[in-house]
Amino acid sequence: MTVIPGMPKCGGDLRRTATHPDFWYPLAWSSEVAPGKTQARRFAGEPIVLFRAKSGKVFALEDRCAHRQVPLSLGVVEGETLKCGYHGWTYNCAGACIDVPYLGRERLPNGVRAYPVHEVDGMVFIFPGDPALAAERLPGALGSKSNPQYKTRRLARDVACHYSFMHENLFDMNHQFLHRSLMGSIKATCLGRRQGDDWCEVDYTFTRMAGRPSLGESAILNVIRPVEKGANADLMTIRTGYPYQSLRVWVNGGEPVLDVWLAYTPMDAEQRTNRTFGYLSVKKSVIPGLVHAAWPFITWFTEGIFTQDKHIVEQEQKAYDAQGADWNNEVFAPIRDLRALLMRCGVPMDLPAGTRVPAAIPAKG
Repeated sequence: MTVIPGMPKCGGDLRRTATHPDFWYPLAWSSEVAPGKTQARRFAGEPIVLFRAKSGKVFALEDRCAHRQVPLSLGVVEGETLKCGYHGWTYNCAGACIDVPYLGRERLPNGVRAYPVHEVDGMVFIFPGDPALAAERLPGALGSKSNPQYKTRRLARDVACHYSFMHENLFDMNHQFLHRSLMGSIKATCLGRRQGDDWCEVDYTFTRMAGRPSLGESAILNVIRPVEKGANADLMTIRTGYPYQSLRVWVNGGEPVLDVWLAYTPMDAEQRTNRTFGYLSVKKSVIPGLVHAAWPFITWFTEGIFTQDKHIVEQEQKAYDAQGADWNNEVFAPIRDLRALLMRCGVPMDLPAGTRVPAAIPAKG
């Protein structure tokens, strides 16, 4: 492996750094958790069952019955309880076993783990870490999803890579060559970067070197007003506020024309796969109905971009797996900032059994 002189490598193996459990992570869309139904999900290899009780509130329990370890997601929701589909052991919303039909309520065994749950902007979040920290770290609004001045689409996909590849891919706009078939030749120019204990940001502007924008790209950028000619007519700011990411684009000032919010929930114990949840919001035009008419083109364009990004980050994961180590020789300063942030806020996967998980850096909102 070649190392550029004077460019020290980031310490540790970022791909062996787990996302910190002391934050809220989305597991499902609210619409997926129907009243009286269960949904089986996983967080970093741990099976979790979501169910919506009669009250309308969603609850999350360890998805294994304390009796024979079969999935509780195969069970039945009754009122505010979940009954195992095998022997009928019944659990309340706090995970306590409150009834064994053939033993009565006098000799009840231990229950299962319950997770704090929070619904916001159509997503169901769970808090897999220390429950005492859950209330102070509730996620706020998810981008512009709830803003009626924007039209929004879901971003949802399973990606076979470590979550850190997702952060790096979005943060580094120097990979525009990857999207040449959809965008032509685009040059990204970094305008500056900022960072704190649990966040970092980078600003870009773009210059078209060759080719013409697609209808989808034009619809996003011109939905408010035409782009003025000249340098820095557009501004993109990308932020990783651990553990989430956002991307915003401004054209000639004013409110963002594009607002993207993303979260990457690890699915397997090795965290080599993640489920991406997000919203992409486009500012509505002053011309009624214009953004709705352009929506098929916006969807086609953004879906194409995300498909190409998904493919390339999965190739990065395959390269890491084949090499058995992180050989990345990163030279771009904003990505070095980002990698240090993810290492600082995450948890080493190789901690000895029984080691206490290091405290997360407090989120500052």
